[in-house]
Parts: sequence; structure tokens; C-alpha cells
Amino acid sequence: MSEPGQSPENPWPVRAVATRVAKWIDRLGTVWVEGQIAQLTMRPGSNTAWLVLRDPAADMSLSLTCPRDLVANAPVKLAEGVQVIVYGKPQFYTGRGTFSLRVTDIRAVGIGELLARIERLRRLLDAEGLFDPRLKRPIPFLPNTIGLITGRASAAEHDVMAIASARWPAVHFEVRNTAVQGLNAVAQIVEALAELDADPHVDVIILARGGGSVEDLLPFSDETLCRAIAAATTPVISAVGHEPDNPVCDLVADLRAATPTDAAKRVVPDAAAEQAGVTEMRRRSAQALRNWVRREAHIIEGLRSRPVLAHPLRALDTRAEEIERARATARRDINRMIAVQADRLEHLSARLSTLGPAATLARGYAVVQLLDGSSSGQVLRSTADAPAGRQLRVRVADGALTAVSEGADEAH
Repeated sequence: MSEPGQSPENPWPVRAVATRVAKWIDRLGTVWVEGQIAQLTMRPGSNTAWLVLRDPAADMSLSLTCPRDLVANAPVKLAEGVQVIVYGKPQFYTGRGTFSLRVTDIRAVGIGELLARIERLRRLLDAEGLFDPRLKRPIPFLPNTIGLITGRASAAEHDVMAIASARWPAVHFEVRNTAVQGLNAVAQIVEALAELDADPHVDVIILARGGGSVEDLLPFSDETLCRAIAAATTPVISAVGHEPDNPVCDLVADLRAATPTDAAKRVVPDAAAEQAGVTEMRRRSAQALRNWVRREAHIIEGLRSRPVLAHPLRALDTRAEEIERARATARRDINRMIAVQADRLEHLSARLSTLGPAATLARGYAVVQLLDGSSSGQVLRSTADAPAGRQLRVRVADGALTAVSEGADEAH
């Protein structure tokens, strides 16, 4: 036969299971637990108080029971939303099958402790690089759709939407109303942030809340929310509280706005200012263009006033005159050289005429040339060259005649 509780044929009764669970939980011992009071019930005539302690960063809670006097004599007034630290022992009530923590000490978390915890979280996130300016995403100049996470009908919502619409009337918002303080704030803000971050039409997300006490702003220094902002792919603007307030989410966000009004001014441009800027730029560009045209016209005028452009033919006229003078000089020199050479030629011609055979023939001389033989045409220079019977050509002043040599004249 199987062990009790290990088969349907041999089950445990409810009392056996309840008793064993109670004994096992009883061995856990005491524990310190921190959370926010989500519910506090004190029934008339009962010496027991019932509380629900909630984790501010997760959707989890724990039932507590404690003596009524412990609540009445607490160092601060206990109410919903108060952060406390309790000391108790886990118990399982077999009669109702419920688990609770039997509390014997309740301590409120003071402002000093809250600030110290925020500072520790600040140092932790800074060491992890979540505050690094290089990781900040740029805010779009003119977003098509703005995601807004804020309290329902809050002054922060009114300020952001009114001022943004006044600056840029075409602006469009996707609003997510959440709790901005208390137990459910972190979970609702993180959910709204994830929803807006997943929307492809949302270009930037504003997390807005008005001012408040340190306790009221605690959700915006929660580690879960800060890490969700850092993990978002859409740029996030933190506009929580007033100027002196500085929750941790301001350091993680891509842009910190001093107030919700400041966030509205930073997220969209001022249409009137942009129009004035465009008008001014048009005026300045037109003035710059006119100045440029004036400057270039002045340069062209300066170029045109230069002699080479003002009188472009003057250089040619000057050169033409120089060329004409050079031509006249060259012509004069050539004529002089021709005259000199003509005179020289005339003198040479006269001398040639005087010394030439024609002049000699004119004076009664004759030139005798050989006609036959290998020496035909040569001038007769010796009687030996003209033996008897040799044909001769005798050139005189008015012509030539032929003769036959009869030999040397012995008489001479």
C-alpha cells in the first residue's frame, strides 16, 4: 500500500495537510519586512488589527495581524500609503487555511531613511551608467504625437496640454492617466510607459506630476520605474514636481524639465517664435543676398573701370602706332639699303663694263676662239694652239666670224 497522500486510494485529509503546513511555516522564524500599508482594518471590540502590506514596486501584498494597541501606539499615525517596517513571525491559520504575518513591532520609515535609500539608489544607477549623458536620446524638434503620463484631471495634465497647444496648435497627445502617488503608482506608470513606448506613432513621452512631499514623490525614485525609463526606446522627459524637487527619474530620463509647464515649452516649438525666426532669417538672407550682389557689382565696376576694359582698343592703338613706326623705319632702312646696293651695283656694272670684253672689243680688239677639237670654245692664247688649217672663231665688237689659221707668221 502507498504512503498517505501519494495516491488517490490513500489521500490525506484536509486537517492533516493544514497541520503539516502550519508546522512547516512555524519553523521559519521571525523576519523584518518593509512595505506600504495598503489596507488597515480595526474592528470595534476586537483586540486585533488587520493590515495589508504591499510591495510598491510589484503587484504583491502580504496579510498582517497585530495587537490593536500596537497600531494605536505606533510612533507615527498609520494610514494607507505609509511606508513601514514590521517585525513578525509567519503563521498559517489552519481553521481558515490562510497565511499571515503576526507582527510584534511596527516602525515607520522616516524621511531621513527614505532620503538615504534614494541616495543609495542614485549611486547604484550612476555606477551602472544609467545617468551617462551619451546615452540620452535626442528630443525630436516637432513630434507628431506626444505621450503624456500623468494623474487624471491634474494640474500637470492641464498645464502641459494647454501650453503645448498654445505654442503649436497642431500638436497631438496620447494621454495615459495613472496614479502618481501611493501604492499603485509605480505599477501603473510602468505599464503606461511600456504601452506608449510600444506605440510607433509616439515620438516622445512626458512623465508629469506636480509638486509634493518626499513621500508623495517616492514612486518617481523607485528603481523599477527608473530602469523602465532607461530601457525605453522612445525619448522620455521627466517633469516631476517643482524646481527644487529632484527625483531619481530626472537623472535617468533623456531630458529633465523643471516643471510640467517647462516640459510643454521644451517638447514643441513656439509657432509664433518660429514664424518670427523664419521671417528674420528671410530678411537676413535677403539682406545678405543684396549685400553680395552689391559687392559683386562693385567688383565688376572696378574691373570695368580698369584701362584694359574701359578702353580695350587703346592698347591696340598704341601697338598699331608702334607697328606703323617700326614699318616706316624698316621701309626707310630697306630703301636706304636698296639705294646703297643699287649705287654699288651701278659702280660695279660700270667697272665691269670698263673691264669686260665688250668694252675691249669696242676699242678695236678681237677675241679668237678655237672651234674644233677638244679645245673648242677656248680662247686662243698661243700660236702653237692654232696650227695651219685650224678653224677659228673671231669675235669683234659687232659680231663674230670664222677663219682658218694659216700657221704662225714667221716674219714676226
